[in-house]
Amino acid sequence: MSTHAGNVADGKNTLKARPLRKKNPQSQTYLRDKKIEAKIVQLLALESQQVLEVCAIVDTKDLNYVPSECLLYLVRNNKGTASIEHREKLHAMLMERVLRNLPANENYGGEGVFLTDEQIRDSVFGRFAELVAKDESEYDEKLDFFEIKFNMALRRLRLTASEKAWKEENQSVPLENEGGNGEISAEVEEACGSVDPFDPAKIDNEYYRSQLPGAINTLPDNQKKIIEMWLNGIPIDSQDPNAVTIAKALGKSEKTIRSHRDQAFQALKEKLTGNKPL
Repeated sequence: MSTHAGNVADGKNTLKARPLRKKNPQSQTYLRDKKIEAKIVQLLALESQQVLEVCAIVDTKDLNYVPSECLLYLVRNNKGTASIEHREKLHAMLMERVLRNLPANENYGGEGVFLTDEQIRDSVFGRFAELVAKDESEYDEKLDFFEIKFNMALRRLRLTASEKAWKEENQSVPLENEGGNGEISAEVEEACGSVDPFDPAKIDNEYYRSQLPGAINTLPDNQKKIIEMWLNGIPIDSQDPNAVTIAKALGKSEKTIRSHRDQAFQALKEKLTGNKPL
């Protein structure tokens, strides 16, 4: 029998994942992707050791690979029944995945760690660890979006940290986070254009979420490349000559890249919502 907490059973003792609590602007509760829900149910039916074995798989092409959304669910919902050792192992696996999605902590030309990358890594990792720790004692709705689109939510934290680190490194006034909560501030959103097709409230809509990859593929090649690089946390431009940037990779000016990105955002909005709110 499974030893995991967080199971919800109906009258037929069918395992279900606990629902999320965060609500979108229409006061509707956030919903996970159906495939994520199904995978969570599969995990809930496993013994603890089996869960650890599949969660340890790092090859995303492996049929038994556990999506990060599901791993986060287990970390959030195994309190009370799973052993301390089991919880600690799951937590370690989750944090390792976060680190793999952040700038590498390595030397550049033998001259030490690149400061900006180190700042981004420490900031995002620290903020995520803070959210998980807070959720241990009191449910934190900020983690709900991570259970919907883990990598995208992590990208948003990384974007905020990146903007701040680059501004600080160049001795400019940083773009502060509102309330210091790790969410993108109004200033950063404005810098990214007036339309954000990757807003959590939009991604929460199942139909919108399913159509987003196809919509991105319909963009002109230059816009699609910019969006893909932007989603991976690569900055548009940086005054540091060693930084990898979209402008440098594509051989275009910062102004041109921002213009193409904003055009892509607008095109995605029109393709996905018909210029109307969901």
